[in-house]
Amino acid sequence: LFPFFPRHILQVAGQLEQSERIPDNNPAAGLARAVAKAWELYGSEKAVVMFLVEEVQRNILDHRYVEKELWNRNIPTMRRRFDDVSKTGSMDQDKRLFVDGQEVAVVYFRNGYMPQNYNSEKDWDARLMMERSLAVKCPDISTHLVGTKKVQQVLATPGVLEKFFPHQPQVVEQIRATFAGLYTLDMGPEGDKTVAMALAAPDRFVLKPQREGGGNNFYGSEMCEVLQEVKDSTERTAYILMDKIHPAPVQNVLLRRDAPLQISTCLSELGVFGTYVRCVINTDDITV
Repeated sequence: LFPFFPRHILQVAGQLEQSERIPDNNPAAGLARAVAKAWELYGSEKAVVMFLVEEVQRNILDHRYVEKELWNRNIPTMRRRFDDVSKTGSMDQDKRLFVDGQEVAVVYFRNGYMPQNYNSEKDWDARLMMERSLAVKCPDISTHLVGTKKVQQVLATPGVLEKFFPHQPQVVEQIRATFAGLYTLDMGPEGDKTVAMALAAPDRFVLKPQREGGGNNFYGSEMCEVLQEVKDSTERTAYILMDKIHPAPVQNVLLRRDAPLQISTCLSELGVFGTYVRCVINTDDITV
């Protein structure tokens, strides 16, 4: 919801001039456009966009922004949990998904990315029903899994990219050049080798679970503690090991409101927000 809330707060506080200095930055608007396009492709004006949400909402403001953008396009929305889908969801003979009697055009997953989000077999059954339905999934299970660290690690394994780009060694080389070192922790000699390598030089690596965001990673002594706990257990397969990236510090100029320019040592990171809508060949499935 940036920049709406900072501007609103400053305006309420009577700081009109300062509110006008907040720059535009609206990545959620692009997401809303993609969801709206998926709803349009589904082809039913009465069908709704369903936000599949957590039991307790911790990050609701950006949900509301997307909802507002959809309502501005006269696209109806509703918010439901796995339990709601389990109790009131159904699929007709044409694979149309209905929840609380309403046809669902798009399922926008704001929950379901971790195993602990599924509290019972009924939750897993609800996910399966949504995946099997004609409703557009944002994302579908294949796209969800592709984003996991394990799939990234497997793609870095010699011979895997070649399956997708046969007889194109130059393309494979260019793609592989963008990868950091990724190592398996599967049970077996290769995984044992990875554990030993990490424990011998912990400052070289980072331990990553199948989660998004750097806040879930383990470094240094903490990484060693985790590996010591799981090294002889199948629990270690929930992680992958990656070479630690050491970005190059650069001198840059920091520009802050009501402060003089400051030359400082900085690390730069570019975050790119993007969406795409695809129709699966030879099926009626649409995915955001």
